[in-house]
Amino acid sequence: MTTPATQVLPGDWLGLLGGGQLGRMFCMAAQSLGFRVCVLDPIEDSPAGAVADAQIVADYRDEAALDQLASRCRAVTTEFENVPAFSLEYLAPRCAVRPAASSVEVAQDRILEKRFVASHDIPVAPHAVIERIDDIDGLDPVLLPGILKSARMGYDGKGQIHVATRDEAREAWSRLQRVPCVLEKRLALRKEISCIVCRGADGETTVFPVAENEHRHGILAVTVAPARIEPHVAAHAQQLARAIAAALDYVGVLCVEFFVLDEGRLVVNEIAPRPHNSGHYTIDACVSSQFDEQARILAGLPLGSTEQLAPAVMLNLLGDLWFRHGERREPPWAELLRIPGAKLHLYGKREARPGRKMGHVTMLGSSVEQALARANAAAALLGIAPAK
Repeated sequence: MTTPATQVLPGDWLGLLGGGQLGRMFCMAAQSLGFRVCVLDPIEDSPAGAVADAQIVADYRDEAALDQLASRCRAVTTEFENVPAFSLEYLAPRCAVRPAASSVEVAQDRILEKRFVASHDIPVAPHAVIERIDDIDGLDPVLLPGILKSARMGYDGKGQIHVATRDEAREAWSRLQRVPCVLEKRLALRKEISCIVCRGADGETTVFPVAENEHRHGILAVTVAPARIEPHVAAHAQQLARAIAAALDYVGVLCVEFFVLDEGRLVVNEIAPRPHNSGHYTIDACVSSQFDEQARILAGLPLGSTEQLAPAVMLNLLGDLWFRHGERREPPWAELLRIPGAKLHLYGKREARPGRKMGHVTMLGSSVEQALARANAAAALLGIAPAK
């Protein structure tokens, strides 16, 4: 059920729970529209806090800090999916909260997420819920080999273990501290794709071109947009993403990840209640970015155009780049920026660590093939594996 939009005018304050790189890019988009942004995050030198107009350094459950945020900001959003639902519920009577706690709660728990999606006749991967050892003993053999995933707090491949037998599933469940999990059947994939849908409080909805993703060690490495899939498959993914957002009565930016199987069949992998790493290409390649849309939705303003102006390939830049050849050194940014179509985004994180997302580079071109060739030139320069 949609609700009338609360409109916040430029010059006023928007609030943000979370201080990571997604929040940093949201701040920049909101500020370009004339808004001021206050970030609440427990880390003082967070990427978002460094560019925000103000930051409250406190735990997300700190009621005094939440009161302070609500007294300053007319509307508040989130920058990562594991913001406590309590915080959103606490803020809701005091200011507009987008997305609502009820929507975020579904996406925070793989068990609830799969039940919700399947209840709307949208395909999900064959799976079983694992909450006790008996659930493993009684597993349907067709689900093996599979991937055991913790129901909560998993991201970038964390909380996921590949298993081939019941014994491996038991051992993996012990390694995951015997928390509630989902065991998913390992599927033969043609591709992994994602679709970012944006929905306002009045039900207005836009959707970005479908992106194609390549993961390495559970972390997104490459995004190609538009995805190299049949047009009817892309249109179906957009239709399903819209349907999920509407069913959730979702207000904000939502990413739906899909597996593409044989004959173009789609299976929902997971949903993320926020802008997504695979949507970073929209900053440079689309009329409005996913962060522009997030700011517009939060402020109750009309949504922008999601038209893609140029094909794009995005490379994630991890902290490993700073540790080549056994020593710490700065990556060759000047050489990277000499490649035509290069758009570099660094997140202002002070310490580079292996596996840590430090930035991304988007390569634009007149065709997907040209953007891909430029991205692979960048990959060769940086010493990372080329895009497929």
